[in-house]
Amino acid sequence: MSITKVTSHISPNEQLIFERSQPGRAGFSLPPLDVDETPLEEMIPRELQRDDALAGMPEVTEVDVIRHFTRISTWNYSIDLGMYPLGSCTMKYNSRLNEKVARIAGFANLHPLAAEAEAQGALEVIYELQQHLAEITGLPGISLQPAAGAHGEMTGIMIIRAFIDARDGKEKSAQRRTMLIPDSAHGTNPASAHLSGFTVKTIKSTAEGLTDLDHLRELCAHGEVAGLMLTNPNTLGLFEKNIQQICDIVHDAGGLVYMDGANMNALVGVARPGDMGVDVIHLNLHKTFSTPHGGGGPGSGPCCCTKELEPFLPVPRIVQLSNGEVSTGSGSDRVFKLDFNYPQSIGRVKAFYGNYGMMLRALAYILTHGRDGLREATEAAVLNARYIAHGLVSDYEKPFDGAPMHEVVFTDKRQARKGVHTLDIAKRLIDYGFHPMTIYFPLIVSGAMLIEPTESVGHQELDQFIEAMRSIAKEALEDPELVLNAPHSTRIGRLDEAAAARKPVLRWKPAPAESHATATQS
Repeated sequence: MSITKVTSHISPNEQLIFERSQPGRAGFSLPPLDVDETPLEEMIPRELQRDDALAGMPEVTEVDVIRHFTRISTWNYSIDLGMYPLGSCTMKYNSRLNEKVARIAGFANLHPLAAEAEAQGALEVIYELQQHLAEITGLPGISLQPAAGAHGEMTGIMIIRAFIDARDGKEKSAQRRTMLIPDSAHGTNPASAHLSGFTVKTIKSTAEGLTDLDHLRELCAHGEVAGLMLTNPNTLGLFEKNIQQICDIVHDAGGLVYMDGANMNALVGVARPGDMGVDVIHLNLHKTFSTPHGGGGPGSGPCCCTKELEPFLPVPRIVQLSNGEVSTGSGSDRVFKLDFNYPQSIGRVKAFYGNYGMMLRALAYILTHGRDGLREATEAAVLNARYIAHGLVSDYEKPFDGAPMHEVVFTDKRQARKGVHTLDIAKRLIDYGFHPMTIYFPLIVSGAMLIEPTESVGHQELDQFIEAMRSIAKEALEDPELVLNAPHSTRIGRLDEAAAARKPVLRWKPAPAESHATATQS
């Protein structure tokens, strides 16, 4: 084994803070009272007082507490520590400059109920970010309200539903309730379609991993298609080269095309969904534009659409006025306003402005990169994925010949002959100091390993990752047990992941007194 990154933890068997408790230890020391003691009942009503003497609370010193939580904090693996190659879930480095901008006091301390006149700077930030995202996507209508990717996804489908209702009338619209979704799609796509009142039909992928045009035509011929939810590049890491033809087929059938923008990190500055024929798209600011990601949010999933769909966007919308008229100019007399006057709108989808801190970070990312920098980042992300594809193709099965975009799919087909599967390879990768890639997704690829390095990863670390993966492939052939029993360097080895998910133990309980005494005596 050739480990070049990982370092063992100084104390991998940390006790819980409750288990570190010792009777009589304390984190404070108070001087004797120099005033008369006030009975507790005079300050706190009796019914609000505890009578258990804080039973079960740990008795520890300040040093115990600080060292305990500092050690635990080092167990987390984050993008700040190293490569995070999750495929179909971009995890790029978030620069500190973006964080500094988001913490500017005038923004961070702004009350969400502040009057428009007192929030002009915040509104201008939203308006400017809208302008940039419209230019990047080629779609002029935009709302920054949605709070996350799946939220933006559902907002986009609700807009399609509202548009069709208005275009076709209630009776005819009720006959158009089918949403087409490729079999390689993200799992949130059918959920959003179902929640918006659509029935889902699945489109097959071709042997090349692209949308099957013949199957698409067959489904569209039924005449009840409301739209298509397409990810491009798709979750196999491949660009849908027939995208304009796909859009034409759906449009000819009276449907609209929604694009899942989760993979926009492969397109920004290079290609625009609006130019491809897409009608509506959601973006993941927390993926493509370098805002924090993970841990459940907060994220931000702006929704961009054509001029035709713009009346249906959520309200309020941010508009710029000059001399009392809506304007797109840059004069000194301009003011920004929350505009609710869109009678065909699907309504509000998020309180206040949305997750505003994410907008600040995204705008900082866009402005610091500039037009050329955004394109360079995209090209570097694609180049890095192709570098990994080239580096691993001799050791792992690559199911599709097409050149990958920002992510690449491998399988465990060769390693499975020795009983080593995708999960084992992912666990072994932890011993080499890397966060595992996405595994078993997309679902249409058996034993899938979906790897996305992003542009944030340098040449040296790419080589380390390739070397680690190739070493694991060699181990799978020569010493399969080493991989099957991984990880070996972590505090906890293999977990029963099903039990951990379905029967989590979230609360510490003290051992019964009798058994504790017995254990102590033994």
